[in-house]
Amino acid sequence: MSGGGASFRHTFAADILARVETPLREPTFLILTALAGEPLHGYGLIAEVDRLSGGRISLRPGTLYGALDRLVDAGLVRVDHEEIVEGRLRRYYRLAESGGEVLAAETERMRRNVDAATARLRAFQAAPRLSGGVA
Repeated sequence: MSGGGASFRHTFAADILARVETPLREPTFLILTALAGEPLHGYGLIAEVDRLSGGRISLRPGTLYGALDRLVDAGLVRVDHEEIVEGRLRRYYRLAESGGEVLAAETERMRRNVDAATARLRAFQAAPRLSGGVA
């Protein structure tokens, strides 16, 4: 069954991508990226998304948990475990295999866009400039 797994994986990722809004919005992309490192609870996710974005994306709890509910429903994220800390439930989330597939596909899409823009910018920067104003 040589090579069949790659075809199945591609089809599986394509099926999931069809159910998920793509391109991913930046907060969703960063949530999946944060969970690719390790399971995190809500506050840990908020802090990691803030760190990954250089402070540009500050998720509010309601926004985060709404996104997590959608990601869990789509099968991209799953609950890893729960614990009680100081009398409060702390739920940890983990990137599901399908979430890793979507994150990889989105990262590749973004990489291709960056490569195309970089090539065009190099050509633009290397092109001779006309002096003067508009003719």
